[in-house]
Amino acid sequence: MKKDTSDFSYHTSVLLHESIDGLRIKPDGIYVDATFGGGGHSREILKQLNESGRLIGFDQDEDAKRNAPDDERFTLVQANFSELKRFLRLHDANLVDGILADLGVSSWQFDTAERGFSFRFEGPLDMRMNRGAEKTAADVLNEYSAEELQKMLSEYGEVRNSKTLAVAIVDGRAQKEYETIADFLSVCEANRIGERHKYLAQVFQAVRMEVNEELGVLREFLLQSGKVLKSGGRLAVITFHSLEDRLVKNFMKNGGFEDEPEKDFFGNFEKRFKLITKKPMEASDKEQKENSRSRSAKLRVAEKI
Repeated sequence: MKKDTSDFSYHTSVLLHESIDGLRIKPDGIYVDATFGGGGHSREILKQLNESGRLIGFDQDEDAKRNAPDDERFTLVQANFSELKRFLRLHDANLVDGILADLGVSSWQFDTAERGFSFRFEGPLDMRMNRGAEKTAADVLNEYSAEELQKMLSEYGEVRNSKTLAVAIVDGRAQKEYETIADFLSVCEANRIGERHKYLAQVFQAVRMEVNEELGVLREFLLQSGKVLKSGGRLAVITFHSLEDRLVKNFMKNGGFEDEPEKDFFGNFEKRFKLITKKPMEASDKEQKENSRSRSAKLRVAEKI
């Protein structure tokens, strides 16, 4: 029996209708919300399923449980989406009709001080999406070499003075180890260049991506998604970082993660997906005004051949 799902809490989902439309949902299909979070995308998917349809949500954050809809068609898997294939098999869903992934950090995580994701609040240097994981933001800042920190800040945050900040981080921990957001902000502010909010957002993004190994996890998820999608099934991915978008673009276009596909002796390669979006979809001006976090969002959709 389908139950009402309209009353559970969820945050403002980016590109909500565009991503759901991209899945081309079949009412009796099996779908995956690989980044359940606040549940906004899941709620819209459930609206389009009939009694026979199924939705399986993935989220490694234990806080996501509070948003799970009371609906027998829905199953929440508390695991990282890099374990997609294994858990789908455990839930008797070896092949699915569509997969949606929103790679943004949820509003709840950003706005909860003790999670340590935002420079707007005081709290511990945590930033783990999975609280059971060992490595925290404090571990990264206290243990990485200046060279490792520079690479992280440059690649993941595009921080212009990455070398200067990396050296300052190492020098600072010689006086006192980093434990709180305030500890880290002091060295960031002392070395900041340009507009404050943009600079700190770039720095914190870089540390978060390193803590959660986000690019490696994304690669594994994409590879597994290609194996569990039915022929004609669709993959919709919303990214917020140029490196993420590049991985998704290359995977959908070439079946791999490099700019050029692996070709055989005759110059041919196996095409696994048909691109539904030739270019990424972006949030409308209206959505960007209402939700500033949507400004960097890009949606790509592809169909399994």
